[in-house]
Amino acid sequence: MNLRTRAVDYTMMAFSILFGCGSIVLLFGGGVPGYRNFGWSELAILFWDAALSLLFFVQHSGMVRSHFRERLASVVPIRYHGAVYSIASGIALIVVVLFWQRSQVELIRLEGNLLWMARICSLLAVLVFALSAYSLRSFDMLGMGPIRAHLRGRPLQPTPFVVRGPYRWVRHPFYSCILVLFWTNPEVTEDRLLFNVLWTGWIYVGTLLEEQDLLRAFGNAYVEYRERVPRFFPWRRPATVAP
Repeated sequence: MNLRTRAVDYTMMAFSILFGCGSIVLLFGGGVPGYRNFGWSELAILFWDAALSLLFFVQHSGMVRSHFRERLASVVPIRYHGAVYSIASGIALIVVVLFWQRSQVELIRLEGNLLWMARICSLLAVLVFALSAYSLRSFDMLGMGPIRAHLRGRPLQPTPFVVRGPYRWVRHPFYSCILVLFWTNPEVTEDRLLFNVLWTGWIYVGTLLEEQDLLRAFGNAYVEYRERVPRFFPWRRPATVAP
């Protein structure tokens, strides 16, 4: 492997960390704060925020579809696909956070015991999210696994289908945790309610698209898993643990 190739590999990893992690910190650190105020009317604010959300939805869901990955493979080495997705998603999310417009109409403000309950639920969601990532073992949100394998001169091992931890209870624990974080925000303005509704709907649609890919990848094993395990909320007994 020549020096230039290694430099590109490390650069892609660095940008993936910068934009992928940076966007998450901006989002959950400030709660879609909206760093620029355009001084628009409430109706204009809601239309603008909906457009920003749509921009992210199209980018985030479109780039993971198989036909897009096939086209991307014709111009970008496959090992970079995960990092490219992380970088593009990070940039799109940063645009949403920076240009989101805050409404001045407050609908709900939790106080007292309700506020503490919301905070406890948020903390539990963060803990379950971390446990879900650990349960996967191969969790690679930033798409750096294939690049690391290339740097080490090793083939990337296929991901086996296993069921561990929170995945015994729900099929999409990451999304479940994100939904809890959305809906336990103690201050709900009009724009925040719009955010929660639109992004909850997008997450649901995203799971439908994601499961199509999982069915193609794992076949009957995922069909049986889908029949036994709920989508978001654990209302059944946990599935049998796979090794």
